[in-house]
Amino acid sequence: MNKTYCPSLTAYKRRKTRVVNIGGIPMGGDNRIRVQSMTTVDTMDTAGSVEQCIRMIEAGCEYIRITAPSIKEAENLQHIKEELRKRGYAVPLVADIHFTPNAAEVAARIVEKVRINPGNYADKKKFQVIEYDDASYQAELDRIRERFVPLVRICKEHGTAMRIGTNHGSLSDRILSRYGDTPLGMVESALEFLRICEDEQYYNIVISMKASNTQVMVQAYRLLVQKLEEEGLQPYPLHLGVTEAGEAEDGRIKSAVGIGTLLEDGLGDTVRVSLTEAPEAEAPVARALIDRYINRAEKAQPIKDICHVPIDPFKYHRRDTFEIGNLGNTNVPRVIADLSRLDDIKYADLKCVGHLYSMLLDKFNMNDLGADYIYTGDKPITFMLPNGLKEIVNFTAWQDAEQREDRHPLIPAAVYVSAPERHLALNFILAGLSDLTPALLALLKEDPTAVLMLQTKNEHAMPELRKCFFRLMNNGVLNPCVIKREYGNLTADQVQLYAATDVGGLLIDGLGDGVMLSTELLPELPKQNLLSHIEQLNNLSFGILQAARTRMSKTEYISCPSCGRTLFDLQETTAMIRKRTDHLKGVKIGIMGCIVNGPGEMADADYGYVGVGKDKIALYRGQTVIKKAVPADRAVDELIELIREDAKWIEPVVLEE
Repeated sequence: MNKTYCPSLTAYKRRKTRVVNIGGIPMGGDNRIRVQSMTTVDTMDTAGSVEQCIRMIEAGCEYIRITAPSIKEAENLQHIKEELRKRGYAVPLVADIHFTPNAAEVAARIVEKVRINPGNYADKKKFQVIEYDDASYQAELDRIRERFVPLVRICKEHGTAMRIGTNHGSLSDRILSRYGDTPLGMVESALEFLRICEDEQYYNIVISMKASNTQVMVQAYRLLVQKLEEEGLQPYPLHLGVTEAGEAEDGRIKSAVGIGTLLEDGLGDTVRVSLTEAPEAEAPVARALIDRYINRAEKAQPIKDICHVPIDPFKYHRRDTFEIGNLGNTNVPRVIADLSRLDDIKYADLKCVGHLYSMLLDKFNMNDLGADYIYTGDKPITFMLPNGLKEIVNFTAWQDAEQREDRHPLIPAAVYVSAPERHLALNFILAGLSDLTPALLALLKEDPTAVLMLQTKNEHAMPELRKCFFRLMNNGVLNPCVIKREYGNLTADQVQLYAATDVGGLLIDGLGDGVMLSTELLPELPKQNLLSHIEQLNNLSFGILQAARTRMSKTEYISCPSCGRTLFDLQETTAMIRKRTDHLKGVKIGIMGCIVNGPGEMADADYGYVGVGKDKIALYRGQTVIKKAVPADRAVDELIELIREDAKWIEPVVLEE
């Protein structure tokens, strides 16, 4: 398969695109990757919109998007723009359009850029399966052309840029009927509009492929770049984003998994991180993701090219492995918590990795984020571990330990080749790319007890680890592999984003059977601080696995970032729903501020909570509306009843201290 979606799988090279001018701030080409966000104030509130725009600019936004759901909002963009200019702010404005071509045509004469969604610009979604022959399908394309060309010509006349922004959850019935709910359907949805633009010789275009499912999102962007190349279309800049990512830690991790994976491959020219928070909170996260790639090529150690790529980057397939203990094959990826910096570990200390000891009952309870393994380095645990939790120790400590059958050694690759003794059932082999020699690979293939723990110190970490996996696959090595990442002097926020990128990018491609995260800490830190730090890394590991859709360990909230269309307080409502449902392991709940981001944008959510009017909520099972106008003060209770009807409700359990 010809895979040209990525400039290089080994050396950091940013994809070279056309330059698109947006109000004097160009995007693409050699310009830096831009930061943008979207207002949440009602567009008709000119003063409120201006004040929020200023806060966003001061937080680092270089473009600001404002919803224009109808002509009146589109017209009011003029007043917002004039007031911003009067106050000395020249930030380019972007009109966000859904369903209303007339509003787009008004806005295109006012602002510097319009965003249209090909799924609903000229189509109404009715969730119908329609059979098309080639003639009837072409008739639909002709209808779209007639509706879309006026906007293209207005943009061309006024020098207005356009984003053709496909959303996974709002593909038209026509696209779904022909291509299915697939990355290819997302790409084709955009290409239909893009071909019209090129016929009109209009090229001031940015493209996006957003989804709340990070696997689908990454595959769609990759496939888009591939299809542009195959069709000989222009190399348009890419707007990166994970739609409806959510709030707080979960939203940041999910955004980093999706956006960071593409940035690693040199894709992306502007970033919007969608959080269910104030929009000014989004820009610093986007900037932190982007800044990691400043001078990346100069800072990274060279990696030789890959001769054969053994995966399909456009489809998810987990790497084939055999099973060792509870690792590999069909087992979910495991979490290993690093406790090696703790001295004199007690029962109570295991609470930080999800195993809570009750002195009263003399037993352990495990929560949904209970680590599968703990790594204790040179200091083996002195007491019996709870059922299901296993210990890894350094090889020399394992050789000297009592009850060696209850512990598993971590053996450096160089030692493993000639190790005089090993565990009879499970050994962890610590290796990097340079260790994966023909001799080691041959030994691994004959050892049904060896699990690789892959590590790197390369600044270009994810690609080097990916090459490790490719080398194993190309040599027929089926041993399970744990991804080990250790971070130096970084903030907690940086570790969160970087780990989600490095580990999540591999998991999205089906690579990895476990994760172990560590950071360098000063040894004199108080024990309580160390325990808190370990807990953060343990929770982060589970969060990355969930965001990459490889291990669902907690409730997932697909919540939109709010905008001027929102019909209730999204942050408050999301917090309220989370408080009552966050014990429902693996259940996905969509929380959408309006019908525009309703059943479509929730895509693969199990349940939906959607604003449909003032104090009125529609409740969904999947993409089917079950209750159409529930009073807001009863909506959460009725959502829980809906979950209960499906036998997915469990009562929350309070773990005993």
